[in-house]
Amino acid sequence: MDDYTPQLPNEDKLYEHHSFTVDKGQTPLRIDKYLMNFVENATRSKIQAAAKEGSIYVNDIRVKSNYKVKPFDKIRVLFSHPPFENLLVGEDIDIDVVYEDDELLVVNKEPGMVVHPGHGNYSGTLINALIHRFDNLPNNSSDRPGLVHRIDKDTSGLLVVAKTEEAMAHLSAQFANKTSEREYIAIVWGNVEEDEGTIEGNIGRHPKNRLQNTVFFDDETDKGKPAVTHYKVLERLGYVTLVSCKLETGRTHQIRVHMKHIGHTLFNDERYGGERILKGTTFTKYKQFVDNCFKVLPRQALHAKTLGFEHPKTGKFMSFDTEIPEDMQQCIDKWKAYSKHQELG
Repeated sequence: MDDYTPQLPNEDKLYEHHSFTVDKGQTPLRIDKYLMNFVENATRSKIQAAAKEGSIYVNDIRVKSNYKVKPFDKIRVLFSHPPFENLLVGEDIDIDVVYEDDELLVVNKEPGMVVHPGHGNYSGTLINALIHRFDNLPNNSSDRPGLVHRIDKDTSGLLVVAKTEEAMAHLSAQFANKTSEREYIAIVWGNVEEDEGTIEGNIGRHPKNRLQNTVFFDDETDKGKPAVTHYKVLERLGYVTLVSCKLETGRTHQIRVHMKHIGHTLFNDERYGGERILKGTTFTKYKQFVDNCFKVLPRQALHAKTLGFEHPKTGKFMSFDTEIPEDMQQCIDKWKAYSKHQELG
C-alpha cells in the first residue's frame, strides 16, 4: 500500500489548521479532491503540496494526495506554524462608525470587507481595523476581539462591537436570547408568491460541500441548529423580488440558505448558485440586462439595514438604520425600470 505512511503527529510541534469527519454517505474520493470542497480558497496544487510535506493526516496516519477518503475518516491538516488568523495585527483602515460610546460602537460595514481573519483572508479585516483603533477589546467565545455577531464578507450593513467585557456579555446574551432586532434587505430570484411568511428549518454544514450550509428536514432533526427567518415582500420586480428578512436566530448564511430553500436564491449569490440566470426569458437582450445587473452589483444582494438592541449600561433600547448601498440601489433601479418596460410592452 503506497498511499499512506504511518506516522503519528508530534503534537508539541504541530498546529491544527483544519479538521473534518467524513460523512457516512461519502463515496471513495481522492483526498485532494475532497479537501477542495471543504477548505476555502484552497487549490488542488496547494493541497497536494501540503500532502507532500506530510501535513495531512487521516485517523492520525500521514497520507498522500491519492488517499481515498472513506465514511467516518477523521481528517486533520497540521502545520508547524499556528493558523495565521490567530496572529492579529492592527491596521489603519477606514471604517464607517455610525455610533460610539464608552461601551460599544456600531459599524456600517462596506461590502467586500471580511469581518475577522480566516483562511485566505489574514489582513484588511474589520478586526484588524478595530485592534488598531482600540486597546484591550474583550474577546468573545471564539477569541474574536469585540465581535458580538458577524455578517458575511459580501454582505453590507450594521454590526455592533463591544468595547468592554460587560458589554460583550450583555450584548451576546441579547443575540442568544433573540431579543436583538435585525432586518436585512435582499433581492431574490423569482416572484415570491406569499406577501409574507416564516421559514423554519435546521441549518448546518452541507455534507458534500463545507463551504455551503443547507437546511435539514424533519427526519434529520439531530443535524444542524434551529433557524427562523421572517420575510416580507417589499416590491415585486418581475423576475426578481425585493424582500425584507427579519432574523430570529443568527446562523451562518441563514438568509442565503433559507431563501434558497424556498426556491428564491439571492441574486448574484455565487456560493449558492445565484450568479446564474435562474428566472426569466431566453432572449439575448435579457441575458445582457442581467449581466449588466451582475456588473453593477458584483456580490450577493444582501444588506443588514437595521439593528436594534438594549444598551448594556443604560438599559435603553437603541435602533439604527442605514441607507441601501449604492451598488444594490442601482441594481434595484435597473430591475424597476425593466419590469415597468415589460408591463408597458
